[in-house]
Amino acid sequence: MAKPRARELGLPLPGTPGPYNAITDVPGVLVGYRTLNGVADNGRRIQTGVTAILPRGRETEPQPVWAGFHALNGNGEMTGTHWIEHGGYFVGPLCITNSHSVGIVHHAATRWTIRHYADAWQREHLWAMPVVAETYDGVINDINGQHVSEADALAALDAAKGGAIAEGNVGGGNGMICYGFKGGTGSASRLIEIDGQRYTLGALVQANHGQRAWLKVCGVPVGERLDAELADGLERERGSIIVILATDAPLLPHQLGRLAQRAGLGIALAGTPGGNNSGDIFLAFSVANPRPLPQVSPPRLNLDYLNDDCFDAIYLAAVQATDEAVLNAMLAAEDSPMQKPEGICRAIDGERLRELVTGA
Repeated sequence: MAKPRARELGLPLPGTPGPYNAITDVPGVLVGYRTLNGVADNGRRIQTGVTAILPRGRETEPQPVWAGFHALNGNGEMTGTHWIEHGGYFVGPLCITNSHSVGIVHHAATRWTIRHYADAWQREHLWAMPVVAETYDGVINDINGQHVSEADALAALDAAKGGAIAEGNVGGGNGMICYGFKGGTGSASRLIEIDGQRYTLGALVQANHGQRAWLKVCGVPVGERLDAELADGLERERGSIIVILATDAPLLPHQLGRLAQRAGLGIALAGTPGGNNSGDIFLAFSVANPRPLPQVSPPRLNLDYLNDDCFDAIYLAAVQATDEAVLNAMLAAEDSPMQKPEGICRAIDGERLRELVTGA
């Protein structure tokens, strides 16, 4: 039975979420996981995986996904960002895994793209530059064993679906640690109304960042007051956070870059200053303005987009959804053995957290 999410627990979170309170509330966005648990030949624990996002679902014709990128602290990796910064878009899937599996997941995402858009790749001279991001799970997982395979990444892509999605110890978030507690994958969404039109913004995080003493929830400094034992070796930060923001609001690439920046304000609500060892890397994309690839489009193009002066509501939604997604990742997580250093990484106690935040 799934544990209560942040809102179900009664935490006083602002904003109006979509029906699933997840990134999959954005029309067409699908999420899939491959979660690996086991024991390696060397006796070390395998606890890792892959998270896959299909921004345009299983559309059979490749289309640009308009996007923007921001790194608050660049101690990490997200492939494809050079072209996102210059071209303003990417094509195909987006995947998140552990730090030592970026290469094999990139290989698999390229293969998936070539296969899925086989007709277009046969007709045109097209190339694949998937977006693959990572965070470090070597405290819990045998990361140097590189246990994620091409088949695992393809399985995550094939499993992508809409609706309610799992959180916590799933997909790429399986072996992650957040604020000294077990972290992982989390999601949330917000509904926005601009000029009589309703839009959705969703966030998905792979939360693997922060120190226990920094943790704040709903403005309350709870980190040092929570009763869970802080395992030896978790006094310093070794991880990162990837934030993916998705929306159906029509935004231009430079606007999406500014939107991606706001994920930094979202993670700051829980207390992180963006530590030196943390790769705090954010991507925002819009599924609006679907059209063929530039290689097969006419010389003149038109895009629908919102006036920047309408963006306060969108920025606020991004901050709120990011913060709630981190909480959902932590609340869904389960205790996990650590191997370097040895010990147990405890999941946060939701009831105790609610008492500290609400006083009830």
